[in-house]
Amino acid sequence: MLTLRPAALAANARRARALAGDARVYAMVKANAYGHGTALALSALSPYVDGFGVAVLDEARTLRSLGCTAPVMLLEGPFDADELSEAGALGLELVVHSLWQLELLAARAGTTPLVVWLKCDTGMHRIGVPPAACAGALSRLSRLPGVTVAGLMTHFACADERDDPLSATQLAALKTLAAQHDLPFTAANSAALCRYPDSHGALVRPGIMLYGSAPLAGQALADQGLMVTQRLAARLIAINTIPAGDSVGYGASWTAQRPSRIGVVAIGYGDGYPRHAPAGTPVAVGGARTGLAGRVSMDMLTIDLTDLPRAVVGDEVELWGDTVSVDEVAAACGTISYELFCQVTARVERRVARP
Repeated sequence: MLTLRPAALAANARRARALAGDARVYAMVKANAYGHGTALALSALSPYVDGFGVAVLDEARTLRSLGCTAPVMLLEGPFDADELSEAGALGLELVVHSLWQLELLAARAGTTPLVVWLKCDTGMHRIGVPPAACAGALSRLSRLPGVTVAGLMTHFACADERDDPLSATQLAALKTLAAQHDLPFTAANSAALCRYPDSHGALVRPGIMLYGSAPLAGQALADQGLMVTQRLAARLIAINTIPAGDSVGYGASWTAQRPSRIGVVAIGYGDGYPRHAPAGTPVAVGGARTGLAGRVSMDMLTIDLTDLPRAVVGDEVELWGDTVSVDEVAAACGTISYELFCQVTARVERRVARP
């Protein structure tokens, strides 16, 4: 079962608001609100933020269908003329990151009022107009009828990392462009919102911090004034006793070094738990920590209960949540919390915690 906590989402949004100062706050709700559910996130976050950010048009449609009247930023911009037309009808703020999108706007300028952010590639080299081309792009945008240029945007590549020389370079490039063209800017993701006050600009774009994962590497969630927003748990359905030297699971990849109690938990990669999670990945039973023993199967995984003699069939096993953080699990699996949140499948029962 995946227990979702709207009160924690709201608390994290309040924290983002407090850190943002005078900047507006747009909550990122792409990918079904990082797996938390768009409707739930919209309800919990709306009182504390000024707008929302989505990756693609269908996510914006969902927000509007749920009654969202706040500003919505389309982070990847329109993909074609039909999407541009619908984006205008939905009243979205568009991100233009490539010159081909500028041509798209030019072909349909004047048909619907449009608000546009020009995204600049200041060093991440994913999407964005090169700085040398920004002046020309801004000049072209400013001449298009019905188009309002809201400002300049960039995205940090390394703001969450302990050793981060790149963010200062990126921010300096963006600020230079913004000053040259007398425009506001938006740059701060969750990590930069927490770490770099001079990056806040006119608008901040928190994502992962809203969803209960630590935005800065090596820092605990609570130390950043944030709360756990979801807890994934499943039941123990069997306990087996095996002798030292016997193996567990597919590939016989885990071998007991002593007589062992092995618990079988009713969750697997078919539910979105990572198949590549190695032996020892932390879980908790009754608030006591232990780890995986053997490979994750589609519908089950196995854990070492040798040091938890009171564990019995029917007990709840926490995969991540309050005792075991999602960031710990992600680190053990060589991935990030974003992926774990987003890949929990529809087979997992959802429950919304009430205050």
